Amino acid sequence: MRKAADRRLVLWALMIGWVLIVRCLSGCSVEKDDGEKVRDLEFTVVGDEEVPQELMKTIEEKKENVFKLTYSDGQNLYIITGYGKQPSGGYSIRVEELYLTENSIVIDTELQGPESGEQAGKEPSYPYIVIKTEFLENPVVFQ
Repeated sequence: MRKAADRRLVLWALMIGWVLIVRCLSGCSVEKDDGEKVRDLEFTVVGDEEVPQELMKTIEEKKENVFKLTYSDGQNLYIITGYGKQPSGGYSIRVEELYLTENSIVIDTELQGPESGEQAGKEPSYPYIVIKTEFLENPVVFQ
C-alpha cells in the first residue's frame, strides 16, 4: 500500500514539474512573428560620443566577435549590431530596414566592405552600428 502511494506522489510531482517547465519555456519564447509591417521606425545612427557610457563599455567588451544587443535608458531604445574583427578598415554598415510589427521590432543591417581602390589600411577594424529609436518594449528581431 505504501509503495502505491509513493508512486502516485512521485508521478504527481513529475506531472507538476513537467507543467511548470512547459509553462516557463512557452512564456520565455518569442511568438513567431508573421513579419507584417505595422510601420517604419524613425532612427538616428549614434556616434561614439553620444553612446551612454555603460553601453559603450559593453560594446568595447564584445566588439572582437559578432554581437547583437539592445539597451534602453528609459527614454530611448538603442539597437546595436557588431560585425566582429575585420582584416582592415573601410567597412560600413547600412540599415536596410527598421520597422515595427504587431509582436516585435525588426532590424536588418548589412556590412559593406571597403570600396575597390579605397585605402582601407592594414590595421584590423571592429565595425558596429548604434541605432537610437523611440523606446518600445517589444522584443527586437535581428535579421
